[in-house]
Amino acid sequence: MERRTIGAATLEVGAVGLGCMPMSWAYTGSRRRGDESTRTVHRALDLGTTLLDTADMYGPFTNELLVGRVLRERRAEAFVSTKVGLLVGEQHIVANGRPGYVRRACDASLRRLQTDVIDLYQLHREDPEVPVEETWGAMAELVQAGKVRSLGLCAVGARAGRRPGTRLYDATIRRLRRVQQVFPVSAVQAELSVWSREALADLLPWCAARGIGFLAAMPLGNGYLSGTLTPGQGFEPDDVRARHPRFTAEMMAANQPIVAGLRRIAARHGESTTPAQVALAWLLTLGPHVVPIPGTKHEHWATENATSTALTLTPKDLAEIAALPPAQGSWD
Repeated sequence: MERRTIGAATLEVGAVGLGCMPMSWAYTGSRRRGDESTRTVHRALDLGTTLLDTADMYGPFTNELLVGRVLRERRAEAFVSTKVGLLVGEQHIVANGRPGYVRRACDASLRRLQTDVIDLYQLHREDPEVPVEETWGAMAELVQAGKVRSLGLCAVGARAGRRPGTRLYDATIRRLRRVQQVFPVSAVQAELSVWSREALADLLPWCAARGIGFLAAMPLGNGYLSGTLTPGQGFEPDDVRARHPRFTAEMMAANQPIVAGLRRIAARHGESTTPAQVALAWLLTLGPHVVPIPGTKHEHWATENATSTALTLTPKDLAEIAALPPAQGSWD
């Protein structure tokens, strides 16, 4: 697999990463299989997918434990990315950016991941009760202590409550400017896909101009862009898509032209090429600092995602993707 360098620290990773969240969190629990998820991580590493993206809140904690079982055998082959800053309760999630908590959470993540260093430690969410500089300073101390190699920040693009005239990621960029004064940001993780392109306007160029890696989250639109979901199929209650306005039967049907466009492009590249591979290949054209991190718990999809790096899109393909209709339905 092609290798890409992210951040001023020249961190090298495979061009497509693996989002491990679906193995333990957010998607249908009845379809999770620990053994299959472990095989999926092994398969991804076999194919050169080195960046494994997890978080302490996924499960909570169980996702790091799962990844740790693989790292125990193959730590040298993996680039480990995990996150801090969110606590999961019975019916709620709260931010915690207190320095003492950050230090304790890092030690706990290291134990669960069965490693002595985290390659990329990301701030999942800013704590409104704690200045972000204090949280980031505590994370920087972990780098100095040798427990962490680099720092990243997860962008939040809350559409609701945005002031008129502001862009989706204006607040994130202001936050990035603040923490950059404390310690360098190596990577930013934010949603970016064929049907969710807001980061193209300002956040992606901001990162490119500063040598900051961009981890494209939800690059397949929570599975929609794979073309494997049927409008009206329904989702189990514990699946986040069951409550998502973009996954109602009406909106899934309305957004079918996007998948149809990806499918037409895929067909020009051979019967084995899929809409998902086209969607990932498009992201890889956006800059050498962009690394999509599609999430899956199945070996088949991990293989398909990894092999998307072999797909070269033509100018005609890119023009057709640019002309696809905007997605309907709110993402927030």
